[in-house]
Amino acid sequence: MAALFATRLRRLRLNAGLTQAQLGQRTHTHPTRINQIERTTGAKPTLELARALDEAVGAEELLVELWPYVYRETFPDWAREFMERSERATAIREYASAVVPGLLQTEDYARALLSLGRTLESAEQLEERVAARLGRQVRLTEPSGPELWVVVDEAVLLRPLGDPSVMQAQLTRLLEAGQHPRVTLQVLPFSSGGHEIIGRSLTLLNQPDGTESAYVEVADFGQLFDDSDEVESFSVTYDRLRALALPPNMSLDMIRSAMEGTRRAERTPSRSERRRLAQVQLQQSGGRQLRRGRRPLPRPRPRP
Repeated sequence: MAALFATRLRRLRLNAGLTQAQLGQRTHTHPTRINQIERTTGAKPTLELARALDEAVGAEELLVELWPYVYRETFPDWAREFMERSERATAIREYASAVVPGLLQTEDYARALLSLGRTLESAEQLEERVAARLGRQVRLTEPSGPELWVVVDEAVLLRPLGDPSVMQAQLTRLLEAGQHPRVTLQVLPFSSGGHEIIGRSLTLLNQPDGTESAYVEVADFGQLFDDSDEVESFSVTYDRLRALALPPNMSLDMIRSAMEGTRRAERTPSRSERRRLAQVQLQQSGGRQLRRGRRPLPRPRPRP
């Protein structure tokens, strides 16, 4: 499918009388990237780039329609369908039980998370998944972007992924997202206790035609629900979660508190570093040892 995409792109580009450099200018992409796509080398195109290429060569949505199939081996079937519906959604309501939602992840956080995937097959596939995830975030900045309401479990703030600097940047990203006019962010504290969907994540997607679907996900599997009764049940569950969660202002305060904890963790020496410091201190003190509960033994005096 990547080869088919490449062939179609090259044919459409030539029919439009464009060189790779000219197509790169129209799509704000380096000509080398266009060459890589046409030769099926390097990372696969993101959805945003596929849209730009489609418009530049007048493909009338052909390249956009091909894009999901290009990523057939990059994402499992259940994830692709969810991504396609998310791209069209006018409103997204999401509860994240374990990790930051994909639409709000930083690049480093996404890479640290996606590198743990059981279905990951290669480093190239990892970079393709990271690029695709970041490409989906572009919609949030568009004027026609969706309304986003996110409830994150407190565990999301406390579970480190990557080194402390990665979590610092990710928590900062959440604070910034909480200030966006189309984003509402809440934190569900541990003190709220149990709920119907504990241990799972839930997303509700409103489509332009007025239909709504629900998506439930665990670590290695997700499922879409279209039945109106099931979707309504999940919608009620989500409303309960929002009621249990902290108000937005208090939620941002909790995120700031988590950032302070991450900073302290970043300054705390590791176990090996503490052992090394202890050895240095012992050497500096002349190797004198302390007996538990006793004063240090006096050094023997030299005989006259």
